[in-house]
Amino acid sequence: MSLLFPVPAATQNVPGDEAYAILKAQRAARPVSPHLTIYQTQIPWTLSALNRITGSLLSGGFYMFGAAYLISPVFGWHLESSALAASFAELPTAVKVLLKFGVALPFTFHSWNGIRHLVWDSGREFANKSVVRTGQVVIGLTVVSSGALAVYGL
Repeated sequence: MSLLFPVPAATQNVPGDEAYAILKAQRAARPVSPHLTIYQTQIPWTLSALNRITGSLLSGGFYMFGAAYLISPVFGWHLESSALAASFAELPTAVKVLLKFGVALPFTFHSWNGIRHLVWDSGREFANKSVVRTGQVVIGLTVVSSGALAVYGL
């Protein structure tokens, strides 16, 4: 019977400070949403997040370097190619390889994962097992190509 007819609720006026204290106590007693902690880490959503992160880092880095290059004469910074090449040449070989690997990694990952997305856009390799397999291929190609770019020209 109570489902068909609403039951009037008893209410009372509460001053603003007291109402806020009641609300704060109620919020503290609520369970916290588990968010991502309840999900098992999987290649598809991990690579999706990394693709967005690397894209943002690459575009942000590109624009920041471009802006720094444009204002460098005003501040006396030497960001021309010859100065950068000379500074890089003075570094120890291990540091050069690590720097080159660190720069190549987001480029190669974003590129290989972009090709993976183009394959998906064509309607192929979109089954669950194929998505995981192509993700593993992207990771392998990223490591190999980043390593090759890092040691190239030593």
